[in-house]
Amino acid sequence: MRSSCRGEAASGGVSKRRALWGTLRRAVRDSMSVAHVDDEESVGGGGGEQPQHAERLLSNGDFYTGQWCDNLPHGTGKYLWTDGCMYEGEWRRGKTMGRGKFLWPSGATYDGEFKSGFMDGFGTYSASSGDTYRGHWVMNLKHGKGRKSYANGDYYEGEWRCGAQDGYGKYIWPNGNEYEGAWKNGVISGKGSMLWTNGNRYIGSWEDGLPKGEGRFQWTDGSFYIGTWSKDPKEQNGTYYPSGGASPVGNFDWDPQEVFWVGLRDCKVSQGEKVSILPSEKTTDWTGVEAEFMQKQAVWRARRKSSGSVEGLKKNANGQAEKSGDRINMWDSDGDDGNSFIGSEGEEGMGGLRLEDMDLKATRTPRFRLLLREGKKQGETISKGHKNYELMLNLQLGIRHSVARPAPATSLDLKASAFDPKEKVWTKFPPEGSKYTPPHQSCEFRWKDYCPLVFRTLRKLFKIDAADYMLSICGNDALRELSSPGKSGSFFYLTHDDRYMIKTMKKSEVKVLLRMLPAYYNHVRAFENTLVTKFFGLHCVKLTGAIQRKVRFVIMGNLFCTEYSIHRRYDLKGSSHGRTTDKPESEIDGNTTLKDLDLNYIFRLQRSWFQELHRQVDRDCDFLEQERIMDYSLLVGLHFREVATDGQASGLRTSTVNNESDQAADSTPRLSSVDMDPLLYDPTRWATIRLGINMPTRVEQTVRKSDCEPQLIGEPTGEFYDVVMFFGIIDILQDYDISKKLEHAYKSIQYDPTSISAVDPKQYSKRFRDFIYKVFAEDS
Repeated sequence: MRSSCRGEAASGGVSKRRALWGTLRRAVRDSMSVAHVDDEESVGGGGGEQPQHAERLLSNGDFYTGQWCDNLPHGTGKYLWTDGCMYEGEWRRGKTMGRGKFLWPSGATYDGEFKSGFMDGFGTYSASSGDTYRGHWVMNLKHGKGRKSYANGDYYEGEWRCGAQDGYGKYIWPNGNEYEGAWKNGVISGKGSMLWTNGNRYIGSWEDGLPKGEGRFQWTDGSFYIGTWSKDPKEQNGTYYPSGGASPVGNFDWDPQEVFWVGLRDCKVSQGEKVSILPSEKTTDWTGVEAEFMQKQAVWRARRKSSGSVEGLKKNANGQAEKSGDRINMWDSDGDDGNSFIGSEGEEGMGGLRLEDMDLKATRTPRFRLLLREGKKQGETISKGHKNYELMLNLQLGIRHSVARPAPATSLDLKASAFDPKEKVWTKFPPEGSKYTPPHQSCEFRWKDYCPLVFRTLRKLFKIDAADYMLSICGNDALRELSSPGKSGSFFYLTHDDRYMIKTMKKSEVKVLLRMLPAYYNHVRAFENTLVTKFFGLHCVKLTGAIQRKVRFVIMGNLFCTEYSIHRRYDLKGSSHGRTTDKPESEIDGNTTLKDLDLNYIFRLQRSWFQELHRQVDRDCDFLEQERIMDYSLLVGLHFREVATDGQASGLRTSTVNNESDQAADSTPRLSSVDMDPLLYDPTRWATIRLGINMPTRVEQTVRKSDCEPQLIGEPTGEFYDVVMFFGIIDILQDYDISKKLEHAYKSIQYDPTSISAVDPKQYSKRFRDFIYKVFAEDS
């Protein structure tokens, strides 16, 4: 009785699976026809196995149908998720890449370009609420030019950045009011103009969606009001100017505050609908699918051996399975490629068929390995007994005093006197303490703050919280001293959380920084995405007593403060003389700073980032050239997203190599990019991506054009790696002084003048830009 019930249950399970299988197949085939692709490179993966039509019913219930190549979706295909989401479009090596359409169960759709699973490129998103956005995207975020129509009738057309209005744009409300001007992070901010339907207009500065600062309000009769605007009536002041044709009463009794509580009452910016499930979150680890497929094959092979003497399956001319002995395998009606079928045991899988019977060649796109060694945490902890222990205590005491000192709130508009090099504050720190300083266990010292108001405002501009700043530098944790000083003889110290780097400075460098400080302040204020080093403080410790030593230092942001491991770092100047590391390949790790001649990659950025990089490098180099600065570098850090447990990174080539060694290398256990890189697939982290910070991109490996030529970029190989990239311009305090001019004259006699670092700032800027524009390329 029990056996009979089990047989009926198995029979029912088979029937349900067959019914589900048939329903999925009919639904997909009725709505989709596979396009023919003539381009062998785009579909065939570069001369390897040609794509064939395949269908896959995954163990989790998902279903794929479409072109298949090298055990991955490649070409045109359709994927159905069990939660109702669906993608139909182009695939490349298992990822949604190219034109496609994504549908949500709510009825929302995205029709446009995809890249590595992300909405990326130009596309249209239609929300279920009625909102529609048509424009450019980067990694699921609206980024670039685009226009959005809201369900409530609002309309915006202009620039977007990281999912919000940012830049120049125009917003129109259903009542006819419209704003045109600057935006920042989804809020009206900067210079702009508001036009009301009655013809009145405000032109001036905005902050957080409200008039703030200098502005002009104009009536239709020609009269106007000019003044300083603020929501706080105490800060509001200005003058009314009647026009020649104005009425005798005019607008003398008009209150500017009416703009805030009447004029802008109905001018709220709509937030729109947020995407609940992003296409990139629906990733599939095809490697895992294949492993499961091969595991099932081994299980059914074992079952077949244990079932006794049963004849193997035979195929007829159409590839259909025929009855053999007393056993039948029920192939699906279109089992032309033998990839998916229902076995007689009532399970989807291999049945009793051997791999050699299927003539299935499990060839894969070969992956090429790059050995990566993560560096240990940099620096030696400065503990008691270290030669610089007292200096560290002095530094921490001084910074705590400077940051915690009460100061009135200031605007970002600083007076020229704040930048005066003589604007400095000396504070004496006796061991027993004083009226303004706490007692301490170090020796007596004096502390100097250079331009304290400027650096306090810079920290505010860079959104540095004062409490966090003090905890990082002056908390209970000690600083770490890097193992060796830089080329200039300066020492570097890192905070325990890696957020800040402290560099000792020569007197000449301090003079350069103070000289260029006004221009530096204006530059970083004008360009939020500047790549130049961020400075947070400039100080000096003077030890009293017999030594009388002065130690000057600057506090900077650490470019590589990240949760990612940095596997490769490069210091790039664009020159070639002496620009190589002296370490053998086996000793290179994540802490080794490689140089121009060691670089064997091209960095491929998405179009919008590539264009923004060009603009920002031009701005930064123009600024440095005007300040007569040279010898700066682009510091680059790479985190390889797919790193094996043995420290190897896997890359994809466009060509196929069929040999056992490559296949053996490919069998190395490897975590998928989703497992290795959860930060990248966390939507809350995408807002932190900006130029030079947390940038997911690809690098293409290069090789020397010939053995006798230096690398200096080299010949592209078609071998790509997915990376997270960090970069910024560092060492910006070297001016073209007499020592550099002498160095240039001396080395020009011995070497090619174009190959040395010490050149005129104008020539240096041009060479640096040219090199950077060769190293970075647009990702096609």
